[in-house]
Amino acid sequence: MTTAQTTALHFGLIAFLAIWGTVLVPQLVLQYVRFGHLRPRRLVSTAAVIAYGSVALAVTFLPLPGAGAPGLARNIQLTPFQWIADSRREAVQGGVHALSTLAFDQMTMDVLLFVPLGLFARMLWKRGFTAAVLLGFAVSLAVEITQLTANFGTAPHQYRIFDVDDLISNTTGAALGWIAATLFLVLRSAVQPIGKPARRERVHLAETC
Repeated sequence: MTTAQTTALHFGLIAFLAIWGTVLVPQLVLQYVRFGHLRPRRLVSTAAVIAYGSVALAVTFLPLPGAGAPGLARNIQLTPFQWIADSRREAVQGGVHALSTLAFDQMTMDVLLFVPLGLFARMLWKRGFTAAVLLGFAVSLAVEITQLTANFGTAPHQYRIFDVDDLISNTTGAALGWIAATLFLVLRSAVQPIGKPARRERVHLAETC
């Protein structure tokens, strides 16, 4: 992990603590008013979504460039799977394995960054596979457009490349997250019924006594 990524991660964690600290008390009050007791699962879900959003945005957009920072040599990359050629070139130049190159690491991070979005789409928002993929693509496209426009003109200049490979990797990550969540739910549903017959038997015995 680079120094810039570590700095972005720290800011993301700080933002998470600030936002969650602001949201937590109203959420606790609402739960008591609506249900009369706390629902820990909802608290954890809210914290997870806020943490993911804070860290993902921070890693994507931070650190911001200074006024005197140099601009990009290339602003747009529209060749699909260019990361494969970049990995091979870096491997030859650096004398390392292609899986150890910066291009491969970046692609992997782009995939992993959107896996939680697919998990949330399936487990929290109950969306289907197509909806999760479209959500991943839409969020990724919004990020790329923001980067292309230098954060809609709020940054001194464009400091991140508009990369079609990012769209592919991010969307793939969302799809993988949805698949992983679905497999988890299937396995959980297959395990849960094991204890149910015993509970039914106890209920039946209680009713006959």
